[in-house]
Amino acid sequence: MLVMCTSPPRANRPARGHAALLRASLIVLLLLWPRPSAGKKKLYIGALFPMSGGWPGGQACMPSAQMALDLVNNRSDILPDYELELIHYDSMCDPGEATKLLYDLLYTEPIKIVLMPGCSGVSTLVAEAARMWNLIVLSYGSSSPALSNRQRFPTFFRTHPSATLHNPTRVKLFKKWKWTRIATIQQTTEVFTSTLDDLEQRVKEAGIEISVRQSFLTDPAVAVKNLKRQDARIIVGLFYETEARKVFCEVFKEKLYGKKHVWFLIGWYADNWFKIKDPAINCTVENMTEAVEGHVTTEIVMLNPETVRGVSNMTSQEFLAALMSRLGGKNPEETGGFQEAPLAYDAVWALALALNKTVAPLKAKGRRLEDFNYNNHDITSEIYRALNTSSFEGVSGQVVFDAQGSRMAMTLIEQLQGGSYKKIGYYDSSQGNLSWYIQNSQPYLNNMTAVGCMMALAAVFPLGIDGHHIQKSQFPVVCQFRLWLLGLGFSLAYGSMFTKIWWVHTLFTKKDEKKEKKKQHLEPWKLYATVGVLLAIDFLSLMIWQIVDPLHITKEKFTKEAPKEDLDVLIQPLLEHCSSKKMNTWLGVVYGYKGLLLLLGIFLAYETKSVSTEKINDHRAVGMAIYNVAVLCLITAPVTMILSSQQDASFAFASLAIVFSAYITLVVLFVPKMRRLITRGEWQSEQQDTLKTGSSTNNNDEEKSRQLERENRELQKIIQELRPSLKRSLSCPKSEAVFLEKPDS
Repeated sequence: MLVMCTSPPRANRPARGHAALLRASLIVLLLLWPRPSAGKKKLYIGALFPMSGGWPGGQACMPSAQMALDLVNNRSDILPDYELELIHYDSMCDPGEATKLLYDLLYTEPIKIVLMPGCSGVSTLVAEAARMWNLIVLSYGSSSPALSNRQRFPTFFRTHPSATLHNPTRVKLFKKWKWTRIATIQQTTEVFTSTLDDLEQRVKEAGIEISVRQSFLTDPAVAVKNLKRQDARIIVGLFYETEARKVFCEVFKEKLYGKKHVWFLIGWYADNWFKIKDPAINCTVENMTEAVEGHVTTEIVMLNPETVRGVSNMTSQEFLAALMSRLGGKNPEETGGFQEAPLAYDAVWALALALNKTVAPLKAKGRRLEDFNYNNHDITSEIYRALNTSSFEGVSGQVVFDAQGSRMAMTLIEQLQGGSYKKIGYYDSSQGNLSWYIQNSQPYLNNMTAVGCMMALAAVFPLGIDGHHIQKSQFPVVCQFRLWLLGLGFSLAYGSMFTKIWWVHTLFTKKDEKKEKKKQHLEPWKLYATVGVLLAIDFLSLMIWQIVDPLHITKEKFTKEAPKEDLDVLIQPLLEHCSSKKMNTWLGVVYGYKGLLLLLGIFLAYETKSVSTEKINDHRAVGMAIYNVAVLCLITAPVTMILSSQQDASFAFASLAIVFSAYITLVVLFVPKMRRLITRGEWQSEQQDTLKTGSSTNNNDEEKSRQLERENRELQKIIQELRPSLKRSLSCPKSEAVFLEKPDS
């Protein structure tokens, strides 16, 4: 390129050497300027992102896909000779609009190598037509089970799992809790009908009966009444969020909720869906909150819960941060498709890796990716084969496709507890692995207890060391070591248990309304802070003791003894103690402080013995451990002081007390968990037992008897209502009475 410009006045021109250097620098800069697309051949992806309409998922999915494309194009190990480019339109989640856009994508240059639609309706249209153009279809936001039909959609793949993936999780839970009869209620749409057909087949294979199957179009009142009439206890609900509010308004009216009923819903509703004001229902927020309490949801895991770096060298949390930055700070709750954004991101990576995998096989056949056209079967077959064998770690988890092209993923199980959803487990359908989520037992506090017990047990060894085993100069160090091990071990072990009981008592035994409102939130940092305070008090007191009045060796002399042999000598027995100048004062302070903690712990454990809470669901076991530690400590402390002059008895009593209290604590807290892990293959807490309500009530004799009594009362009520009409018919003239008895005469 030749650039001509007028020369400035001579007085303002730079020196000739400087001008030459400037020109050379500019040329080098232009030559070295990074041009990512230089020499690369472009491959085009035709995408339909619904930016508006029923599901505006493109609002977050399109930036996510573009972010993945940018990263792929900057990688030198993936498609180094190619650059992917996205050509996208707004389908508005409307099959009619998508038809016109699909025509534009197919009949306008350039040729698209893959199509990426969203929405089940749009994907159905695109996937059915794509085989006519030998196009692979990779969807990021389609859950309809109908799309799993390989005969109808032979080239279709999706990173969004099918809605039927919820069913293996449901069946696993039914079998786990030994439920043999369930009921269903569904909205009459294709996606829910096909999902329920799949569920019916699966429960039949598992030996479970669907005793009641109800459906509705817009008004669920009759369907809910039928569930109540048939005494449904375990109920699977399949409907959209707006209909869910209608259903549970009727559930509240029919009293079809509480401990005798378990509802299974879809997990992709908004977290506050039951609190949203809806003019279509006449129930208050309080009514809805009461009705939905305790229901269980299953939800496809769309964001990897583990902190691992996948194929894109990005963790799931880093992906969210990058996506939020690209969205410009928009509220995720108001951005359509934010939940599905990881699926769109991984869809682009799945496509890039598949295309990269086809380069070598195509080259062996004398073909290239840029040779693709809508009549080329060979290149399509290679892309299909590469996608079909995809397996990589994405931000949404492990990306693997089943034989129908649907994503295989884990399922998250949650329960609504106290008005908010709590994670209770995960299910991996590909491996049949059900794992429970045990955060509510506060495992970090349990770990602190275990560490504290180990420190206390370690203190037994320095307790038995005397001057025969170590040098005299080292003895003060051993004295301090045993003091610190016992002090800090007690603070960690007992302090962690005391913290649990303290917070259970604080949050769940107060009756004023303000405290009741606080019940629903127990921040883990408060628990750790409480343990930290107890640990800090011990640390400071031990530090002050060590600095002001350090421990040293003192020797206690006993009466001289004559040896058994006839020697003209007397033996002076000596006993070495760890002591300080004001030993009794320090012991009084420490024993007084810890004694008050022990007594307070016993009181709190007694006060909370009847509390049932999932915030800290092993607090009863903690209470038993506190009783054990408190009794042994309150006995051991004064006895060891009395036996201080009898070294063997004192050591034996103190060491046995430490060993017993530590091991009993560990057994009480951890053996039940280990037993459940070994016998049931899982970590099961008390909260799962609450889900078992009604699990066997449909089958046992007691429940059948109560059901018959209810039916008997209802029949008696009907008879009482009909009795006046029967009396009138019997008291009417004979001819009229004959007519009533024989209406066909």
